[in-house]
Amino acid sequence: MKTGISLEEAQTLLLDLVEPAKECLVPLTRAVGRVLSQDIWSDINLPPFDKSPLDGYALQANDTIEVSSSHPVILDVIEEVRAGYTSLKQVTSGTAIKVLTGAPIPNGADVVIKFEDVNRKGNKLELFYPLKSGSNIICAGEDVGQGEIVAKKGTLLNPPLVGLLAAVGVDLVPLFSKLKIGIISTGDELIDPSDDLRSGKIYNSNFYSLSAYCSKLGAEAVSMGIVPDEKDAIVERISKALEDTDLVITTGGVSVGDYDIVPTALDHIGAETIFWKIDMKPGSPAIAAKYKNKLVIGLSGNPAAAFITFDLIVGPIIKRMMGFFQELPPRITATLADDFNKSSGQRRFLRGRLDNINGINYAKLTGKQSNGVLKSMVDCNILIDVPAGSGPLIVGQEVLAVVIDNY
Repeated sequence: MKTGISLEEAQTLLLDLVEPAKECLVPLTRAVGRVLSQDIWSDINLPPFDKSPLDGYALQANDTIEVSSSHPVILDVIEEVRAGYTSLKQVTSGTAIKVLTGAPIPNGADVVIKFEDVNRKGNKLELFYPLKSGSNIICAGEDVGQGEIVAKKGTLLNPPLVGLLAAVGVDLVPLFSKLKIGIISTGDELIDPSDDLRSGKIYNSNFYSLSAYCSKLGAEAVSMGIVPDEKDAIVERISKALEDTDLVITTGGVSVGDYDIVPTALDHIGAETIFWKIDMKPGSPAIAAKYKNKLVIGLSGNPAAAFITFDLIVGPIIKRMMGFFQELPPRITATLADDFNKSSGQRRFLRGRLDNINGINYAKLTGKQSNGVLKSMVDCNILIDVPAGSGPLIVGQEVLAVVIDNY
């Protein structure tokens, strides 16, 4: 077992132990928020035919070469075509076909003119200015060409991508299987928000936040309930979670107090402890163990410490298991917009808000930075990475930050 390791070593150790989940085919209607397990190629052009983007008339540009407001050209309207239908006739010199938005361009036509730019009397059409061939035509394959890759393996399906897949005729999508993540809250002091608050008790906020984090990543959070600070109870609950879920997260009970029992419980189960304690603040008492190819990650019971460790360690594990392109959060440089008056003997992560003003990244602290403070996480989208041995930070100082964006 390693102890007091760096964040980067903890990330590497855990990411090396996990692989993407199995593949499955899922109906497109249930695919949003999931990750592609294969590249998707288009079998068709999109659009599949040349079409009109507006209501107008399809004709030949050559008929308008010498047209002017004083010398209009007169064409015969020989047919009307709306979306979903094709023309029965062909445009020839001196003729035009009325087309409605989305209608295929009739054979022989190479330009479309808007309704409002012509005069029509009966089947006669007057045009008053020359047209350029190809104007107001959406060409076949303009959006996606046949044989073009539409989305790559590891891509998260968002609503526009779901629509694009539907547009090229995909109805079943190859995805990585959805993860089940068991969340166990330990502590005699915890009660559910649905209960009346009693003396000495606090509401279990960690489960709800971590569950939301998992859901935003596309995983299914499974509540394994609140467990008292008793070894046998924790052993039973972790064992149950390992049976029923793909990854187990615990909160609380990972420090060195008399009632911090999670490390002992993991030993009792027979799990191999990978590391205990990370050299960072907050979140240093985190523990990671492996049992029969499944991971158990124990996080601090303090809300901010738990969430920051989730962002930096658990989130990347989930992303790798779900097949994401990029597991680790990106890093940026920014200009500090606030003073931070404490020295940092240990590597520290500060909750901040990234704003880009006139092309410059500014990092603004979001509030109090103590381990148990939850409110400063609400507007937090970066974690300012303060190296060990740093003195107080001052406005205008350049800092490094991890972009978390609250998923």
